[in-house]
Amino acid sequence: MPERDIFVTEEDARKLRTLLAGVRERTVRDREHLQLLDDELARAHVVPGSEIPADVVTMNSELALRDLDTGEEMVFTVVFPTQANADQHRISVLAPLGTAVLGYRAGDSIEWVVPGRTRRVRIENVLYQPEAASSASREGDEGG
Repeated sequence: MPERDIFVTEEDARKLRTLLAGVRERTVRDREHLQLLDDELARAHVVPGSEIPADVVTMNSELALRDLDTGEEMVFTVVFPTQANADQHRISVLAPLGTAVLGYRAGDSIEWVVPGRTRRVRIENVLYQPEAASSASREGDEGG
């Protein structure tokens, strides 16, 4: 699958680079996965939050995803590690799935290697994106 353009907000990029630096200082575990997130940030189009398309997965976005092999649908929010909670469907950006979807858009299909196989998923919809919600709120304030 060809690489797609991905988008990350300036604020998310700054926070994620700080997070990666801190994690690398504390652990040698998961170095390969941390490098994948670092690589994604390096190739991303970093834009102001006000310019991020509303269908892009940013930090704290809730999205609907379909597993292309099983047809299973899942809904979850991409969060920073301290906010991760499987029971609340909050997946860390440092988890393979969190890294895989960050910066992609609704309709994009993504493949990544997990032990023993390759996972294939499609982002069906970005149900909530903080930047879009903030923009809509500002527009509502201006119109009222």
